[in-house]
This record gives sequence, structure tokens and C-alpha cells, in this order.
Amino acid sequence: MEQLFTPVSQTYRKPSQDELLKPSTPSKPVTETRTEFRGSSPEQALEALKSQPSYDTLISILKYLQQGLRGKHAFDIRKPSPQSAQIIHVLVTEIVPNYWTVLQDASAGQDRGDVDLLVSCVRSLPGINALLAYLRALLKETKTDPKALKNSHVVFNLSSTLALLSKLLDADNDLRAIWNSIRSLEKSTQIRPMRQEFVSLFTSGRIVSLSAEAEDICRHADQMKHDVWISNTKSYIDWLGRNVVEWAQSEADEDDLKLCAEISVRARRLGNSENLIHALFAGLLLGGDNAQKAFTKILDYSAPLEQRKILDMVLKLLSDKYLNLVSQDDDDGATNHAPIIWAATGALGALVGDDETRKSSLINWLTSGSGAGIGESCSIRRAAVAVFADDRESMAAILEKSLSQFGDQLYIKHAPLLQQDAHTQVLLLSAGYVHRLAPIKLTMLLRSSSYLNAISNRISAPQNRARFLGMVVGEALSGLVHSKETKLDFKMDEMDADEAKWYKSLVQISDKAGPLNPLRDSFSSTKPANITKPTRPSKLAAQRPGKLPTQSGFIIEEIEDDEDEDPDLMPYAKPDSDAEDSDDDPTLINRNKPKAPVYIRDLILYFRDMENYDRQKLALTTAPTLIRRKANYGTEVSSHAEELATLLVGLQDKYDLDNFDDLRLQGMLAIIVAQPKKLGQWFAKTFFDGDYSLSQRASILVVLGLGGREIAGFEKSDYASTTQFASKILPEKVEKHYITPSSGRLQQSTSSLKPLPPNALDNLAQDLSQTFLAPLAAEAADATTGPDALKLSSFTSRLQSQSHNITKGKARPRTRAIPNTTASLIASSFFFPLTSRFQAAMHSASAAMRGILFQPYLLTLYLKTLALLLHAAGPSTLALPQMTTEFWDLLLGVRGQCVGDLSITQAVLFGLMALLDVNENDMRGLCERHGREVVESVEWTSGVFGNIRGGDTGEGGGEENEVKMLAAGVLIRLREAVDKYQALLMGDMIGFT
Repeated sequence: MEQLFTPVSQTYRKPSQDELLKPSTPSKPVTETRTEFRGSSPEQALEALKSQPSYDTLISILKYLQQGLRGKHAFDIRKPSPQSAQIIHVLVTEIVPNYWTVLQDASAGQDRGDVDLLVSCVRSLPGINALLAYLRALLKETKTDPKALKNSHVVFNLSSTLALLSKLLDADNDLRAIWNSIRSLEKSTQIRPMRQEFVSLFTSGRIVSLSAEAEDICRHADQMKHDVWISNTKSYIDWLGRNVVEWAQSEADEDDLKLCAEISVRARRLGNSENLIHALFAGLLLGGDNAQKAFTKILDYSAPLEQRKILDMVLKLLSDKYLNLVSQDDDDGATNHAPIIWAATGALGALVGDDETRKSSLINWLTSGSGAGIGESCSIRRAAVAVFADDRESMAAILEKSLSQFGDQLYIKHAPLLQQDAHTQVLLLSAGYVHRLAPIKLTMLLRSSSYLNAISNRISAPQNRARFLGMVVGEALSGLVHSKETKLDFKMDEMDADEAKWYKSLVQISDKAGPLNPLRDSFSSTKPANITKPTRPSKLAAQRPGKLPTQSGFIIEEIEDDEDEDPDLMPYAKPDSDAEDSDDDPTLINRNKPKAPVYIRDLILYFRDMENYDRQKLALTTAPTLIRRKANYGTEVSSHAEELATLLVGLQDKYDLDNFDDLRLQGMLAIIVAQPKKLGQWFAKTFFDGDYSLSQRASILVVLGLGGREIAGFEKSDYASTTQFASKILPEKVEKHYITPSSGRLQQSTSSLKPLPPNALDNLAQDLSQTFLAPLAAEAADATTGPDALKLSSFTSRLQSQSHNITKGKARPRTRAIPNTTASLIASSFFFPLTSRFQAAMHSASAAMRGILFQPYLLTLYLKTLALLLHAAGPSTLALPQMTTEFWDLLLGVRGQCVGDLSITQAVLFGLMALLDVNENDMRGLCERHGREVVESVEWTSGVFGNIRGGDTGEGGGEENEVKMLAAGVLIRLREAVDKYQALLMGDMIGFT
């Protein structure tokens, strides 16, 4: 290589000593040049932004743009123009991705930093549209290469754009500020389309949907550390509600209130409409006089249908949030809980005002078939009726409509029981007000044919509850008009019961509109705090605590003994192995484990401690036994029943615990068995009104079904034998002399308890179906040629083998082990709340609830739960005619959902089977009272049997064969009843005795 280089010239220089020893001079500091924007036009600002400006230049440009917002120069970036559109596009697509992090760091710890300059420049309708357009473009780009997202710049741009959009819409006056920028336009031709775009932007759901999609992509790429509130519909609706309230309270004119009304109406279609109504109710209706007037104006500018929906939601809000704590036992007069009821009356009076449309809507709510707050406390009906306490005409109209409906035979026969109870209360309350306003009006009404026919139809009704309500109304109204000697008295023991006395006392209640302070105090005390969502820790970190500090102490030295061990000494048994003791690192073992809770309040604290793995596991494993043990001792369970049930229903499997679903289900089952009257109705209300997932709603149905059967004596939980106190049990040596081995207590520990299968209700339904079909199969086997409905291949042999295995596996007694003394409890607290609320949900304005109920799996489980509850109540239930009527109407009402879904078809057939089985000894009465239902059921079942394939698929069959067998059994029973009582069904009773 050295030969390839040829030197051109060589020069030698001898360095001097002075140059080597010369001291170095310090370098001059480089002066930092601060480039600031000196332009005076939007074109120059746009060129500066496009030329990759420095941070100082960017801040000076943003300050220049902000001066235009304050009116210091002519250019306003919020007004639509070609220059503003280009500047906003550059800010969104180039400045935000490159400078967002720097702007946030520079503004840390400041109330109004540099980042607020950028936010104020894009807080406008064009700015938000530009952000959404950029989000849409980034989302489209992510779909081209989903695998390379983690290290892609697109994810960073998405996160920065989401952060800007969240900060831009964070205040409670954003809507008003954006609209003011639109209203400042000079031409009305520009304002009109901008107004439509403004309403559409914030009420169409584009902001939430795009933000949610972007957040999901960022989370999958591990670029999102915190939740984005703008992607949550509930949080977005809350923000809209706060903005509307602030806008309406800020001296808004007529145009502003019209716009608020339009936004409120259209925003309710996004979902979570109850949150929006709650914000308007608490911020405006519970505010001062000016706020109430603004709320009334918003209602006036809404359509009549929307006004009725808002009124219904306010009534629901008052019932759930404020008046639901007033139970029937406490609500016994005008003084009990009067302030909160009078405050609710005042709020409803301010909402209704003198508007005839809203008055008629409230009267319709009180008297309509799906209104009057079915299943809710009587307090909401007291408050609604008291709105018309001084309006004689409206009160008389309520009484006349209620009385006409009360005596309608179709209403008596087909209306749900809870609905009849609610309308009876409205009738008695309105009668008391009419008697005080116009006594002669009530006296004339009691002499009319409508009143006499109503009482006669009630007394002649086959349902015991209908007769009871008729006698209560007759005695209560007669007591107002007639003297003590001539008033109506049925001389029945039922009329001296506490419930009858409470109903008759309703005519003496006189409520009035009061101040709203109790509602304001209740709202402020129940207002939730802003709690940040905790991040989910890893399973290993949750199960094992950190390394414990080393402990200093004496060194223990083991000394071996050479002597032989004494053979007479018995060694101790080895302790039970612990999975955590087998850890390789002994410092990770947690020796300070929490102890099992022994009080219900400790159990609640354990459930609430979501960050402690050991407490969560202990609470789940201890809850079934502890709740059952404390059920009949003291008031621990009764005082905390609803709180404990709420925790169990909403509990999440955060740590992937073994048998989590079974333990949670057993805890819910224990609490409903401990407090069936209270918790049965609470679980039914939670199923329809609670904000829960499909799996959580399904668990509620399973608990109601299994709990009803356990209360009736059909089932016995494995946990029931482990809940006895040791102090209440004799020692084993003494117990054997008094108790026979067959009746002694079960020696079963909690470790040997078997979990409930996930399809517990399906197994029970299958057992009942086989019990129902076994006699029919035996008759078909004995006959030489059976009916066409039973000509299925291997039908008889399959049923016989299944029934033989059942009787061989476990001997099922033909009679119950205990008398069914709880049939009325199952009917009133389990069955009727489920059926009544289902009918009310079908007639409600909420389409979301109907969509949830008609989910195939949930509807199937719901129908099977009702069938099991009806079977658990048994044929000796006094309310069996009413239960049969409601359940049969419900089954025929869901026939349309059976098309194309075998599971729902099987559930409907199982419900019919349970109806026929329970009413087996009264088939004549069944045909007499339900002739139309019998004929419709025969036609529908025969159609199902003819349209379903099956019968030649071999042993086992499949779902189609099971449905066809069940349809065959139901069809045989129904046709036997039709053939036997055909003349009765035709209405011809001549020649029959």
C-alpha cells in the first residue's frame, strides 16, 4: 500500500517554545439567536409554520393567532376562511405530532402554559373537524399494516391527537364558547349551516366512536398509559350535560335555549340518557328560579313526545335516587318521610307547570297500563298525585280513569300483579284528594254503575289478589262517603291485616309541594367523587408481596443427637402443605396473611379491597358459609343485605381465582336465602334496571331460580350443613344417644363441597322435562299404536333409559321433605317482580333494554327461571291462577322470538310443560279460564312439532330431537284437555254437570 502513495512535496517546520507555552484564551460564548415571528398577516404565519419553525418561533406565531381571537387584528382563526383552514390543517397534521410533548413539558405546573395557546387556536368548529379528519386518516393508515403498529409513527400521532382533543373539550363552557365564535359571523347565511354542523358534530357520536377506536389501537401498541375520557360514552354524556347546564345558566337568550333543547334531545340518542337528565335535573331544576325557568324553556322548545320521555325519566330518577329508600312499611302517613316526598312534589310541579301537554303526560303516566312506577315505592306515586292537589278537574280525571281501569275484566285477568297494586294505590290516593276537594263528586261516583261494576268484577275474579284489592277499595271509599253504621264491611279477616290497613290509610294522605332543599342535600351527599381507574397489576405481583427485610437475630445451630429415638413417642403429623411455602425464594413468602372475616362488615371490607389478592380470595371462600351462619343471628345480614348483594353481583375476577363464578354464585345464593322477601325483589329490580353485563344478569337469574327452589324445599345447598355454630351442637359422644345416624348432621367440610355446574338451571329443567315425559312414554310403550306425536325413533327406549338412570342414581322422593309454606313468598318476591317488570320493559321507551332482554341466551334463561319458580311454588299456591295467567301471556308473547332459535323454542315449551304440570289437577278450570290460550298453544305447538326435523338421528338425538319430544309431550297433554273439555271450550255447557 505504501508504494501506491507518491508524495508531491515535503515541508519541515520547527516549532518555537513560545507557541507551546502560550496560555489558551477562553472561547467566546455563542450568542443564542431568538427567532421570533415578525409577520403581520395570516399568509406569513402559514409560511412560517410550513418551514419547520423553532419552538420560540412557534410560540410567537401562536401568540399572534391568539391576538386575533381577542380582536387586536382582523384575522380570527375560528372563523371559516381559506387561510384559517390551511393554518388549522398545518397545526393539526405537522405541529401537534412534532411539538405536543414539548408543549406539555413546558406547560407542566402552570395554570395556562404554552399548550393552552395551541388549544385556544383549534377550539372551534373547523378545528375539531380537522382533528377528527386527521384521526380518521390515521386510523385508515393503521389498517394497512396492523403488525408494524408498535414502532410506527402513526401510533404516536394518534396518542398526541387524542390528548389534544381531550384537553380541547375538557371545560364546562366549551359548547358556549364554540357557539359564540359561530354566532359572531356577520352573514346569517353562514350561521345557518354552521349551526346544523355544530349540533351534528356533538350529538352524532363521531367524536366518541373515533376516539374509542384510536384508544383501542394505542392500547394494543402499548402507547396508552391513561384512559381517555372522551372515548367513554358515559363520560362524554356527562360533559355534554354540564355544558348545557352552564350554558342555560349564563343568561342565555331564546336562540341559545332552543339550541340547548335540540342538543339535549339529540344527545339522548347516544345512550346513557339518564345521565344527561340527571345533570339537567340537578343543575337546573334543583337550582334557583332562573335555572328552573331555563329548564322549563328547554322543555317548551322540545316536541311533545320528547317532553313525555323527559318526564318519564325524571320520574324514574326521583324514584331510584331519592324516593326508593322510603319503603311501604315506613310510608304510613303524611308525616313519615314527608320532606323528601314534598320536595319531589315541588320538583315535579316546577317541571309540569301550567303546560297542558305535560299535565296530560303525567296523568297518563299515573293511569296507563305501563306507568305508575311498577315495582317502585309508593312515594313516587304520592309525589305525582300531589302535583294536582289543588286541581280539582285533573284529580277527578285521574280518579275516573283509575276506577274505569280498575274494574275492567281484561285488565283484572291479564295485567301483572305489581301493576294492579300500583294502580290501586293511585286510585285510593286520588279518591282522598277528590273527597277533600269535592265531596259530592266522590259521593256521586260511588253511586255510579262504573263503581258498582268494578267492585263486582273484582269480587268475582278467580285471583285471590284481585278480590283482595276489590274489597280494600270498596271499604276505603265507602268509609269516606258513608257513616260508620252504613259503610261497607266485608267481615273478612284479610281486611284486618296490616297490608289492608295500610291500603285503606292511603285515602287519608295529603301531600303538598315543598322546598327542594331535601333533594339538594340528598344529591350533594350521593355525588360520586372523581376516582381514577386503577391499573390492573400483574397476577404475580398481586399474589406475592415484595421482598421482606432481613431480620437480625441469634443463629440457631442444630445439634444432632446420637441416641436412638424412643419408640413409644408418637411423632406429630406433618402440617398441610402450602403452595406458597414451596417457593424457591423464602423471602417472597407472605407470613402476614389476613385472617378469615367473622363479621359481615369485615366481609364487605374484604370485598372492597380490590388490590389485595388474599383478601379477595378469603372473602369469596368465606362468604357463603358466613352469610348462612349469620342469617338467623342478629341483624348483621339484614342491615347489610343490599350492600353485600351489590358487591357480589358486580364483582370482577381480577386475579383469575379458581371456582370464582361458583363461589360468587354461592354467595349470592346465600344472601337471597337469608333475606328472601327483601332480596328477591331487589334482584329482580337489579336484573332490569342495573347497568350489568349479560353474564352478570344471567347469574342473577340463576340465583333467583336456585334460591326459590331451595326456599321451597326442593334443593339443599352443600353449604347449609357447614353453617351451624359449634355452641349449638351437641358433642358427638352425647349426640349419638339422641339423634339417629340417618337424621344426624352431615359431616362435611368446606373442602369437600362440590361447585355448582355452570348449567345448573338447564340440568334442573332437563330433570323436570324427563319427569313430565316419562309417564307419556310408558303409555306409548303399552299401546300397540300410539299417537302420531310420539312416533319418533327410539323415543320410548331413550326416555325409559334416562328415567331408569335417574331413579337408579338418586332416589327422588315423590313428596317434599318439608311442607311448602313459602309458596306465597316465592310468588310475591320472586315470580311477580320478574313478570311485571318484563311487561313494563316491553312497553318502555328504551329500546336498549328490549334488545338486552331478547338476547337468545338471556331470554332462554329467563323463561326457564320463571318455569322453575312456578314449579317450586307448587299447585297449592293461592296465587296460582294469577301466576298462570301472567306466565301464559308472557310465553305466548315471545313466540315470535322462537323463529330460527331452538333454545328459545325449548324454553317456551318447558314453560308450557311447567304450567300443565302444576295445573294438572285443575285442567277443567284451566280450560274454563284460559280457553283462548289453550287453543293458541295447541296450534303453535303442533306447528313446532311438524316443522322441526328429528327422530331418525339415532341414540342421543340432539337438540332437535329433544325439542320435538318436549313438543310431543306438551301437545298430548293439551289435546287430551281439549278433547275432554271441548264443549266447555266452545261455550256449550248443555247436558254437562
